[in-house]
Amino acid sequence: MTTTHLGQIFHVAGQPTVTDASRALVWLPDGALVVDDAGDIIYCGPRDSRPRPAAPGAEAIHDHGSGFLIPGFVDTHLHFPQTYSTDAYGGGHLLNWLDSCVFPAEARLADPEFAARTARNFTARRIAAGTTAAMVFGSAFPHAQEALFTATERAGLRIVSGRGIQTAGPASAAPLMTTERAAIELADDEIRRWHGTDSDDPRSSLRHVAIVPRFGLSVTTTTLAALGELYDSTRDRGVYMHTHLSENIHEIDLVRESFGVDGYLDVFDGRFQRGSRTGGSSLLGRRTILAHAVHCNDDELSRMAETGSSIAHCPVSQLFLGSGTMPWRRTVAAGVTVAAGTDVGAGDEWLISRVLSDAYKVHLSEPGDAGVAMHPAEMLFTGTLAGARALDLEDRIGNFDVGKQADFLVIDAGRWAPLESILAHGVRADDETLARDQILFGLLMGLREPAIAEVHVQGRRVTAPPVPPPGCRI
Repeated sequence: MTTTHLGQIFHVAGQPTVTDASRALVWLPDGALVVDDAGDIIYCGPRDSRPRPAAPGAEAIHDHGSGFLIPGFVDTHLHFPQTYSTDAYGGGHLLNWLDSCVFPAEARLADPEFAARTARNFTARRIAAGTTAAMVFGSAFPHAQEALFTATERAGLRIVSGRGIQTAGPASAAPLMTTERAAIELADDEIRRWHGTDSDDPRSSLRHVAIVPRFGLSVTTTTLAALGELYDSTRDRGVYMHTHLSENIHEIDLVRESFGVDGYLDVFDGRFQRGSRTGGSSLLGRRTILAHAVHCNDDELSRMAETGSSIAHCPVSQLFLGSGTMPWRRTVAAGVTVAAGTDVGAGDEWLISRVLSDAYKVHLSEPGDAGVAMHPAEMLFTGTLAGARALDLEDRIGNFDVGKQADFLVIDAGRWAPLESILAHGVRADDETLARDQILFGLLMGLREPAIAEVHVQGRRVTAPPVPPPGCRI
């Protein structure tokens, strides 16, 4: 049995760079996406040219009419313990906001019942936003991580996550901190219990674990050395590394002063001893995602590109916290993979297309020759295929190439009147290519959660877990 989804299809095909995305953009106004029983894509093209099964009744057809099919969104940076912390008011910039809002909020997950509720709500919000795969910054509490992995697995979503590691910090972070020894033991246990253990076949696994030191000011040199040893021992099993980098100018100054290093990246590149001397193994690599990277110098960008490390670009949260703007042209020119991240809860949007919308606006506003109007194909690439590349899952997800797994969204503009109006009545050029680009741009800029009608992972439709109302015991 095959399953065929009919509708208007957009995706960025092949393995382009972001600057080549417009040439790789596929637009099928009368398209068909055909999926086999294993959830793999066996055809993406014009509906009338699709392969027909020899046996009668061997094709299930879902006609979505004028609905759009696009690859599932990939969020490369969001915080599970901050599910209820979007739009939290308390001090403005990063370090004040952490102290007054975030550390106290994350400490609440020490309560197992509250953690379980949060995990269900977090998972439901992911589905509503069409986030089929995500790099999730986890809770400090193992029971909360268990609730997160369990809720995600029941829903059928993809996840990479790891407990947030903190062995240093202010008094407000004390409930989240452990000793250096406990930090390594807990991270190692999480890897053994959860990394790829949902399947005997690594290709079909939806659940992975990352080593997650919170940021430079949250760990000691002893912790970094031990994490380097742990990562060395688990890299060949596909374990990830995730952290924050160069988000805020004051943060960067404190990191350089505290460690006595030349640059922030040195802390995670094994050069965390004073004078940027080597103190342990590097945490960089093809499964390393560094969130923000707003204020990196050219040497740091070059080193990230050299090691295959990726950047989670989070313009929504950078606006919210006044962190500045990651320079798009310079960062992309360095050869670093740049993918989209909501950064919930400093980011107060769950929807990756809203991140792409803000990315378009902030980069258009960069001064002088640095300013750039992102092509809508570059926007779609950043929210889908670039995320798959950053997660080292490009061979499985990110577009509709034959052989990949069918992670996709069905968008019904009729469910959100403003989007329907944009698509129905917006100005369209006589040139077919420009008209195509205008449609995609309107779709991404005008998309809101109500218009996401269906979410599919590995060809299976996923639904949100029930979330008890406030006051009800779980």
